[in-house]
Amino acid sequence: MPDNLATARQQISLANRLLANEGILDAFGHVSMRHPSNPKRFLISRHRAPKLVEPSDVLEFTLDNKPVVPTDARLYGEMVIHSCIYEARSDVHAVCHHHAPGILPFCISGTELKPVYHLGATMGARVPFWDSRDDFGATALVVTRPEEGRSLAKALDHNWTVLMRRHGATAVATDLRQLVFRTIYTCRNAELQSQAHAHGHVAALSAEEIEKAAAYNLRPGPIERAWDFWVRRLVEAEALVSAATGARGPSRQAAASAKPSARPRKPVRTGKRRKAR
Repeated sequence: MPDNLATARQQISLANRLLANEGILDAFGHVSMRHPSNPKRFLISRHRAPKLVEPSDVLEFTLDNKPVVPTDARLYGEMVIHSCIYEARSDVHAVCHHHAPGILPFCISGTELKPVYHLGATMGARVPFWDSRDDFGATALVVTRPEEGRSLAKALDHNWTVLMRRHGATAVATDLRQLVFRTIYTCRNAELQSQAHAHGHVAALSAEEIEKAAAYNLRPGPIERAWDFWVRRLVEAEALVSAATGARGPSRQAAASAKPSARPRKPVRTGKRRKAR
């Protein structure tokens, strides 16, 4: 029987490093996943930069942010972002909080983020704003208290992405690979929307286009294709670092074991086989 928890830890480690390699996460930000068999628990790394997360860093927590196994490891202060969303949304099985450069201009200006091309439709028809000042006044602009986490989850409502004023964004999904797909293409959409403003009017997708494009792109095929591409980029990047330093960096074995999925290719028929001369 496969060890689902070990696989989950490996996938969370990989998702952290993929998003770091794609420029979405830097020293800060985090990815979590609902426990594969216990919906009242979730998995997230100990306090560590996403690029360095290894499977052994991923710990198990209850929805009140208590470690299932006592630990002396330092933990993320903003775990309530994840736990409160899992508590509020039974359909959510993966969460990413980030401060991607492409997203931050929208968080700062209050400009509405909207799908402007087909892959951006995966963010959903509406991306709400959450402003910590509304409920809590002046804060350190980090979400560390349960009441703050619940307020954020309420602002997210039934949507897939929420912008946090002067802070960053939080994306959610029904599984980890969908989460990575949505997070990356929401950030790419934000970059394109900002660039398009320099050319004049920005025409967003219609509600029907958003619905159809999101359904098309969130099929298993497109997600697998993109995942394979990002894994290959990560493996190549980590191999270059290992070659340059002569050292085996964090989780190289995990990257190697998460090679792009290979499907058997059907032989291509080119006509009758010729006899050897």
